[in-house]
Amino acid sequence: MENNHPDTFLFTSESVGEGHPDKLCDQVSDAVLDACLQQDPYTQLNCECLTKTGMVFVMGELLSNADIDYQKVVRSTVQHIGYSSSDSGFDYKTCNVLLSMNENKRGDSCKKEDENTPASDQGLMFGYATDETEECMPLTVVLSHQLNAKIAQLRRDGGLPWARPDSKTQVTVEYKKVHNAMVPVHVHTVVISLQHDEHVTMETLRQELRNKVINTVIPSRYLTDETVYHIQPSGRFIIGGPQSDAGLTGRKVIVDSYGGWGANGGGALSGKDGTKIDRCASYGARWMAKSLVKAGLCKQVLIQLAYSIGIAEPVSVTVFSYGTGVRPDSELLNILYKNFDMRPAQFVKDLNLRSPIYFKTSCYGHFGREEFPWEKPKTLRL
Repeated sequence: MENNHPDTFLFTSESVGEGHPDKLCDQVSDAVLDACLQQDPYTQLNCECLTKTGMVFVMGELLSNADIDYQKVVRSTVQHIGYSSSDSGFDYKTCNVLLSMNENKRGDSCKKEDENTPASDQGLMFGYATDETEECMPLTVVLSHQLNAKIAQLRRDGGLPWARPDSKTQVTVEYKKVHNAMVPVHVHTVVISLQHDEHVTMETLRQELRNKVINTVIPSRYLTDETVYHIQPSGRFIIGGPQSDAGLTGRKVIVDSYGGWGANGGGALSGKDGTKIDRCASYGARWMAKSLVKAGLCKQVLIQLAYSIGIAEPVSVTVFSYGTGVRPDSELLNILYKNFDMRPAQFVKDLNLRSPIYFKTSCYGHFGREEFPWEKPKTLRL
């Protein structure tokens, strides 16, 4: 359906489910990280994961006093995802777990908290927030994640007994520009592709996904007679997960962040401990962006932080409020400097990033979920 109205536009975001090969790898990488942090909160880790038919390959660099049973961590993660038999194309009991981890024990010097510890690498990170949802996240990505989460819930509790772990969703929303702010009007298109067993009919699958998933997740006020539904548009989807495609940690950075809104610096998050600049500064930037929106200082905002290796303070901080700010962007920037210490080590401390909290971030997005510290807005001094 073509949209030619000058004050409206369409925007689309996607999400992938727990059984998607790339997401499986993100979850394994963060499960390894949490296992290390449970034993040693000063762990430093870069953990990558690769998967294909019947195989999970874990690799990386580890500096920690933790003693990890990688076989147990990997297999329990794959089991949790739902690949519990060869019928689903992957089996946690029989898959081959390969390891290439460069491990070193760390000394006690790593325990010294120094707020001037420099950034571990160069990089640019973005934080984004919008008042279009209570979560301060774009409606497109919120609904895409919620559709996948609902599918997983129903798969586990028997509501969709034919469902298997691999899934993808996509939501297109029509927005209207109101005083520079982007206001969601209605859901334009919904797309769902879901791995299933060989017995379910397409009629049953499409009907149950419409009634049990879409109609329970998407508020009725956003659905109209013109909403387009593409449910299982490619037809049967029996072979999925690692059997159908290779997976790799860090290939879903847009799914993990803001669904294509704002900007993305390109650095993956999963498998990196909280001291890594990609992770701590991405969380810090989101924390700052959400704090500005929740304080009513703007309706929409994008923050960029840039760092140099060997330097603690950011080399640049930039704020764009897209014309929605009640104060100029230069004043919003000054408010950030007044309220936030943007050194990486301070983000680690303020956001409790030495805790084993990362597995939960590895599916359904790192942002917009209240259980994470960076989602709790700071009361700002103006």
